[in-house]
Amino acid sequence: MASGASRWQLAWRALRHRNFQLFFSGQLISLIGTWMQSVAQSWLVYRLTGSALLLGSVGFASQIPVFLFAPLGGITADRVNRRHIVIATQVAAMILAFLLAGLTLFPKIQVWHVFVLASLLGIVNAFDIPGRQSFLVDMVGKEDLMNAIALNSSIFNGARVVGPAIAGFAIVLLGEGWCFFLNGLSFIAVLVALLMMRIEPTAKKPPDESPVRSFVLGFRFAMHDVPIRSALVMLCMLSLFGLQYSVFLPIYAHDILHGNAGTFSMLMSAAGVGAFLGALQFAARTSYTGLARWIAVTCTVCAVGLIVMSHATMFWLCATVLFVVGFAATSQMAATNTIIQERAPDELRSRLMAVYATMFMGVQPIGALLAGGVAKRIGTPNTVLLFGSIVFAGCLFFIWRVAMRVGRVPVGAAVGG
Repeated sequence: MASGASRWQLAWRALRHRNFQLFFSGQLISLIGTWMQSVAQSWLVYRLTGSALLLGSVGFASQIPVFLFAPLGGITADRVNRRHIVIATQVAAMILAFLLAGLTLFPKIQVWHVFVLASLLGIVNAFDIPGRQSFLVDMVGKEDLMNAIALNSSIFNGARVVGPAIAGFAIVLLGEGWCFFLNGLSFIAVLVALLMMRIEPTAKKPPDESPVRSFVLGFRFAMHDVPIRSALVMLCMLSLFGLQYSVFLPIYAHDILHGNAGTFSMLMSAAGVGAFLGALQFAARTSYTGLARWIAVTCTVCAVGLIVMSHATMFWLCATVLFVVGFAATSQMAATNTIIQERAPDELRSRLMAVYATMFMGVQPIGALLAGGVAKRIGTPNTVLLFGSIVFAGCLFFIWRVAMRVGRVPVGAAVGG
């Protein structure tokens, strides 16, 4: 058994690749800016409208393009240079951040501006997510791919700790517009990193089928592969209902905990700390066995956490629950991504990551819109309770149908029947 020190070293093994070192550092800076913008945008919408429904609607507008266009993004990433795709999406996201900053700082910002820019960013993400996820194998090869996936998740969630904390202070001291401006600047780091990489050219399969048929092949593979299908269904449920707590955090901070933007940012950071540690815990794995049971455990923890949060009226309890939910949700995402990437044929990798993006981020807008509408009728705490209960029921079904039927099987073996 590996010692604690050696396990810690193994957790960072993908960083021995120069290209991934560049990616890691550039992404960390850029994603801090992304989280700053996410917090500032939610706070801006709630400050302008005071509406839970509109908070959910902005979430819908920012993520529904992923559902609609991720299949096209996956097909594109399987046929053209993935690094070029990521560079193009980062430039586009930078331009949108500067536009949002300009409208907010002057100030000319209206809610419909936020909707439009959020929708455009969603289209950019529909190409960025499958392109960036499948680009990992080009940077580290198959040997360290699983570790790179976990470290990529740790980057995202490490930024989720720092970004909201900075945003909380910046909103109070300077206003939301400067968060958007700093996010625009942060893209320079990842663009420089991408341009400095040395990637071996790989032959791409020439298009010999329609885009629709191309995506259907990836989707059919995912649905006929029992481990992938089982993991994706659970991730879809978590995304549709379990992760909608983030829509309500401005309301919790302002109306339930009677705080301000700083309170909101600390709640976001609490979830981020848990998520970061969850990603590191997964990165330290040297064996990827028993993932079906791990998904069952982590999803159940998320559900119970949401049920507890629905009754929370104290900051420390909310922060603790969000820490636990962040840890568990990120572990589940990493396990699902690992199952897919381990089992994906190279020629279908980007398309399968597009299926992953569609069933993960693609359903979030539907959940966000549903969350806003339900909260308007029954209130925010009752909505969190309802959604947590739905996730819990799904977990029980998954445990009965999948997790109890398997032992500690490797990724390459079936996880359900």
